[in-house]
Amino acid sequence: MDNLTHSLTGLALARMGLNRISPRATLLMVLSANAPDIDAVSLAGGQLKNFEIHRGYTHSLIGLPFVAALAVIVVAAIHREKLPWLRAWLLCCVGVASHNLIDWTNAYGVRLLLPFSSRWFHLDLNSLFDLYILAALVLAAVWPAFSRLVSREIGDKASAGRGIAISALAFFLLFDCARAVLHSRVIAQLQSRLYENQPPLQAAALPDPYTPVRWRGVVETPSAYRLMSINALADLIPEGGQIFFKPVPRPSFQNAKETEAFRYFLYFSRFPVWSEEPVTMDQGSGTRIDLVDLRFGTPGTGSLHCIALENSHFQVLGSWFTYGSGAQLGWGRGR
Repeated sequence: MDNLTHSLTGLALARMGLNRISPRATLLMVLSANAPDIDAVSLAGGQLKNFEIHRGYTHSLIGLPFVAALAVIVVAAIHREKLPWLRAWLLCCVGVASHNLIDWTNAYGVRLLLPFSSRWFHLDLNSLFDLYILAALVLAAVWPAFSRLVSREIGDKASAGRGIAISALAFFLLFDCARAVLHSRVIAQLQSRLYENQPPLQAAALPDPYTPVRWRGVVETPSAYRLMSINALADLIPEGGQIFFKPVPRPSFQNAKETEAFRYFLYFSRFPVWSEEPVTMDQGSGTRIDLVDLRFGTPGTGSLHCIALENSHFQVLGSWFTYGSGAQLGWGRGR
């Protein structure tokens, strides 16, 4: 999820009582709750390199103790003091684990078992940003300051924020438990239907960050992918939504698959959709190929796209990965 959510989760964990374990405990918790995203330094090598590294070893179980140790070292260096190593490290292990657990709940997923397995783990319960979870954590973060302000006015003792921190984390847990129930209901509906008289091969239900009962259903059948909006509390209408037919094997797609960007994207993708358009180049006519995962968008929209430009002989002239829509890439001379 977003780093603000991770930071506020670390703050709430500290205020619920973990800040008593070690000096600088609050900073240790907040920093370690973000530490796995240190893989963002790979952006220096470009978007594709970051895409390949992100949510890899720094988010894995084997990497957890090392990332936690790094957080302790950074905090000790910032304050130029010696911390109780074991207690500070255990505290940071909790912070790193909270990050990995939260990332596990969303559709992007994490590779928890590297280097022993490259499998992606994803629960599809939360979006990369969730309004309700963030609101609860923000309230827990600002409540002590508000309490101090009120206490000065009435002469009462201010709250340390322990109760509201526990309440926010409990809300987070119960909210995801409720989401899990709704998710199971949507998946059961998706898997129990036929689509154009074809059974589903796999199905996913992706949460809406603003409406808890609204989900995006993605279904794969032998011939197509279907994307639809679903109300978890209503009956599913299988005829609705957008349909993306699977392409027949083509030399243009096969050559694109052999590029580094497309190879990794196909490993990462759960619902890959291909599209192609003719383009005009200085060398003559060509083809622009777009590959997207329906979890994150559709051809030409959303995020996480691979683009390739090929000439009339199906030779790849260029290929790109982008975190954006890719709408401006691979058009040759035409754009």
